[in-house]
Amino acid sequence: MDLTSPTYQHCRRQSTTTPSYSDTLASNVIERTRREMFYRACAQGFPYSTKLTAHVSCVNYLVFSRKGGRWLASAGDDFRILLWDFNQEDLRSPSGSYSGPSGNVLTLDFSASNQYLISGGSDSLVLRYDMSRLLPPGVRWDPERPSPALSVHRGHDGSVRSISAHAHHDELFFSAGEDGRIILHDARVDRRSSRAQGIYQHTTEVTGVQAHPVMEHVFATSDSRGQVCLRDSRMAFGPLSTRSNEGIVQTYVTKLSKRSCGHLSNPESSSITFDRDGTRLALTMLHWYPTIYALSDPYPLAICTGRNGPDGNPIPAGERTYSNSCTMKSGAFGGPGISEDILYAAGSDDFRGYVWEIPDATTLAGLRQEIPTEEWYTQEWRDVVGYCEGLLATRYVPLEISTPLCRLNGHRSIVNAVAIHPSQLHIVTSGIERDIILHSPTPSSPVTQNLALTPSEVRKLAECSPEDEIRFLGALLGTHPTLHEGDTGQSHDESHTISLFDQWVKYILHSNISLTTMMGNSILREEGEGDVFELKPCKDDNEDSETEEDDLGVIDIMRSPLD
Repeated sequence: MDLTSPTYQHCRRQSTTTPSYSDTLASNVIERTRREMFYRACAQGFPYSTKLTAHVSCVNYLVFSRKGGRWLASAGDDFRILLWDFNQEDLRSPSGSYSGPSGNVLTLDFSASNQYLISGGSDSLVLRYDMSRLLPPGVRWDPERPSPALSVHRGHDGSVRSISAHAHHDELFFSAGEDGRIILHDARVDRRSSRAQGIYQHTTEVTGVQAHPVMEHVFATSDSRGQVCLRDSRMAFGPLSTRSNEGIVQTYVTKLSKRSCGHLSNPESSSITFDRDGTRLALTMLHWYPTIYALSDPYPLAICTGRNGPDGNPIPAGERTYSNSCTMKSGAFGGPGISEDILYAAGSDDFRGYVWEIPDATTLAGLRQEIPTEEWYTQEWRDVVGYCEGLLATRYVPLEISTPLCRLNGHRSIVNAVAIHPSQLHIVTSGIERDIILHSPTPSSPVTQNLALTPSEVRKLAECSPEDEIRFLGALLGTHPTLHEGDTGQSHDESHTISLFDQWVKYILHSNISLTTMMGNSILREEGEGDVFELKPCKDDNEDSETEEDDLGVIDIMRSPLD
């Protein structure tokens, strides 16, 4: 056969790993069918639910294991880490637990192949657990006999806010804390010799770190001053001679600008997460809305709000909707059973979880508005908030996704954590209560049976008695306001904890201050729900007073005579 003949070339193409046209067409049909099934199943949201009860205090963090999502790990203020097996036919109780934390657990992650589970929290410890040491099938879980940690890492001097495992290597993982340290841990080498080279010391609290799910040297960080960066580990760690630009390869614009305000705002980014292929990332922002970015674009594509209900109608005046001012929260991308993450979910202070459908990045970029500086200052932009790098920079107004796909009800207090199962149509939420709520679009699934409809009514804030006010003040001065000593998980009705947070929400709704109180390193934040421009004014350390005065002079000249 002639090696240059079309027939041979055609045979060669068919025999390689490159998909043929028919294979691609079949794949597209399958994916389209899956999406149609997903939208049909979720047309009414996730109205069914059941409670997973085993914790005895607030549940701060939820994460599914990688790939198939067999395991759900949960942890919180009771110093325990629980594992729930989603391969069960009727999930009701945990299949295992881990001990070791001596403070509130704030973050969890599974390693690349699910060999390890890693935790961090207010005790400044990073703990690594061996998943292979779980109980064998058929052995009943004993809550009094949790498994200990495989290793303890003590590199932080403050609360560990975020853990993120490397996408390809089980022994590598990042941790970030309120001491400003970002640590790249490598369990394969001696910790004493490698610790210094694996530490990057930031100038302020680090609120989030996330390893990129595909690119092995790339990770993202967020901090309490609002800075969000994409970094390269080869530039951020190692000998000082090899470090460059703090490892930063991309800085995302998070400063906010409002026409009626003469200064910018830079809200704290309280958590950060990638979608499954790493093309988008989302920020959960304090006193502001979840914000979506494309990986290579410094300006935001979309913000997710609760301006409308899932039916598209505006929320009536006086009715509470999405907000994030009271507690540390984390969001999650997801796309159960389909090839990409089309959903983003986050908890809210109004006792709900929210799920938004996120269009593709190209569509969002086309809908984003760019407003030149002159237009910004010479025209009226009522109720418009733009993102910008400085007072004299172009404003970028991302698309507002104001109508959520659905709201997740069933909680009696603030929702802090949300996780979306990677393959099954389930979303789990948790927060101030000790119960995890498993949400579903149908009353039954391979994991659970006979789910009940979730009540659509949301509990209103209760009137507080003098005893509640005394308890609230005591919690401010106490060391662990949400854990009740001796609680077995059966007798305590959580009324004290819920009352405490009701007081907190009321206090925040009627205050407008911006000091942070960690209440013994718990998850409360004493910051008002008012205008983010008043609560989080931008303070640019790189600008001197003379530059600021010049900028304000130029702005005054450009203002409309009507201002």
